[in-house]
Amino acid sequence: MVNFLPAPLKGLLAALLILCNTLILFPVLLVFALLKLVLPIVAIRKGCTVVLNNIAWVWIGFNNLLMDLLHKVAWDVRGVENLSRRHWYFVTCNHQSWADIPAIQYVLNSRIPLLKFFLKQELIWVPFLGVAWWALDFPFMHRHTKEQIAKRPELKGKDVAATQAACEKFRYTPVTIFNFMEGTRFTPEKHDRQNSPYRHLLKPRAGGTAFVLGAMGEMIHTMLDITIVYPHGRASFWDYLCGRIRRIIVDIRVREIPGEFLGMDYENNRETRAAFQRWVSEIWAEKDARIEELKAAPVPGRAQ
Repeated sequence: MVNFLPAPLKGLLAALLILCNTLILFPVLLVFALLKLVLPIVAIRKGCTVVLNNIAWVWIGFNNLLMDLLHKVAWDVRGVENLSRRHWYFVTCNHQSWADIPAIQYVLNSRIPLLKFFLKQELIWVPFLGVAWWALDFPFMHRHTKEQIAKRPELKGKDVAATQAACEKFRYTPVTIFNFMEGTRFTPEKHDRQNSPYRHLLKPRAGGTAFVLGAMGEMIHTMLDITIVYPHGRASFWDYLCGRIRRIIVDIRVREIPGEFLGMDYENNRETRAAFQRWVSEIWAEKDARIEELKAAPVPGRAQ
């Protein structure tokens, strides 16, 4: 539609329109967030939650439409056929760039429950955003450090119990919890520093995922193992806004989480911890091989 514009101007236009979208919808979100906060009536809170989630879906949907209008991205999406908004999911993905998040939102918006992240408890006090995260039912983690537990042994196990209580509302409302298992974006420098055994991935951090499954294992039985590949090379979020990313492959594998890891005691059960780390390592080895395969596959429409 505006392909005649230079890439930086398209990026600036996209950023401004996303900002306008945010400025229009955020005050509406805050109104329903405050209603949910000051009126602790179950029916009202549930109604507000429905409205708030729809506001978030509209925000993401507009951003997705914007990308379609401004850019010509060739999407190669695999594995979305049997996804449902009525199911509970844990989602993880390889992490190359901040473009990964809008790309995942583009593919999964309205196909599954709204993506939510575990946040540190302290973030609830961030002005405006803390209220919005709380209103959208982003789960807040209660984590004690090893030093705190050493000084006060009675705190042991309290973090998972507190988070379980905070997530109790998800028992009857489907939710999607999202986590980048690598914990940070892939760069060659980080890869070398870690001495990672994988060619295209950093080492996975099993602890964060284990915490989620320990706190929510009774609700979440299914993992969406997402692999993102940018065939023309890793690109930034700014490249995404500017339309410099010409093709994106999103490969989704649905995995049932083994029962032994649902509600597990990762910190205190050595055998379970070792078994979980082996399971995660196997997934990561498969993902590394899949990235190699996807990168090597011929690009449609290009002479070989």
